[in-house]
Amino acid sequence: MAEALTSEAILAATEEVLRRYGPAKATVVDVAKALGVSHGSVYRHFATKAVLREAVTRRWLDAIHEEMEKEFDPNLSAGDLLRDWLQRLFDKKRLSHTEDVELFTTFRTLVGENSAVIEYHLDHLVGQVARIIRAGVDTQEFVTDDVEKTAQAVWDATQVFHHPAHAQEWGNPHIQDAFDAVVSLVVAGLRYNRTPSATGDA
Repeated sequence: MAEALTSEAILAATEEVLRRYGPAKATVVDVAKALGVSHGSVYRHFATKAVLREAVTRRWLDAIHEEMEKEFDPNLSAGDLLRDWLQRLFDKKRLSHTEDVELFTTFRTLVGENSAVIEYHLDHLVGQVARIIRAGVDTQEFVTDDVEKTAQAVWDATQVFHHPAHAQEWGNPHIQDAFDAVVSLVVAGLRYNRTPSATGDA
């Protein structure tokens, strides 16, 4: 007896089809052929091609969210934790760009097609940055009056190291030095206490 077709099996097959043909040429028929089923069977799980593409994009992004979340080291200071988190994200993006160019390009296209998916992705990752900053505030290592705005500012300040639009710059031999300088500045800024007692201001 054949195994029942599942949404997860369809998404996995769709990812492989996208890797093989790219987003412009991949079709639901290609996905169905890869699974050995009719395209109608795929449509019973995903009503349209657009819905399927959004679902597979979210699946790919969720894997990134989970990987970034599970690596938190509670023994690090907030500053080191933030530096480590940003380094791992940068490394992951560079690796995807160099070792799986087809899939990286495909998902850059798919994410660009759907603003809701972009917002979903950013909410997750900026939320993780906010969690680190909040931990630093709780231990009085970081100073900020608005954790969420500060997390967004950190994300924006480091986007050259994680935004796909900058992917061509990641091969620069000095890019790691640039990363270290920016992140050191960010961490130092978060640690800077602007209270009169700390600065000597009247």
